[in-house]
Amino acid sequence: MKELEGFKFSKELQLRWNDMDALGHVNNAIFISYFETGRGHYMLEACPGWDWHKNMFLIANVNVDFKKELLLQAQNPTVWMRTSKLGKKSFTLEYIITSEKKGERIIHASGTTTQIMFDMQQRKTIEIESWMKEGLLDYENLATK
Repeated sequence: MKELEGFKFSKELQLRWNDMDALGHVNNAIFISYFETGRGHYMLEACPGWDWHKNMFLIANVNVDFKKELLLQAQNPTVWMRTSKLGKKSFTLEYIITSEKKGERIIHASGTTTQIMFDMQQRKTIEIESWMKEGLLDYENLATK
């Protein structure tokens, strides 16, 4: 699927009954929780030394573009992720949420979040540490591009 080219990381999602709204599909707000679920697993895979207690970041921006409803009986719901931008103090993650039906992949939503590195003691933004930046670049094979 063309839209998933360049997405190396994926994490299967578990849809829950309480994710549904009165229309019988996943409530729009829940997609942000699915991004969050993927983000934790992505960071641990891309940067194995990452410890969210020590290497805190704040979410500065969230964007979600809804494409097609996601139902409880969806097969293989999955969040796909990649780093799409890496700055001095912030980085942007890109997401696509999919499921499968009759052998075809369906895109339900796409989006981005912007993370800003944050020092909890000093209560201020800080630069992304070099090991973290290198980990993200290496994981996404961006270091040589």
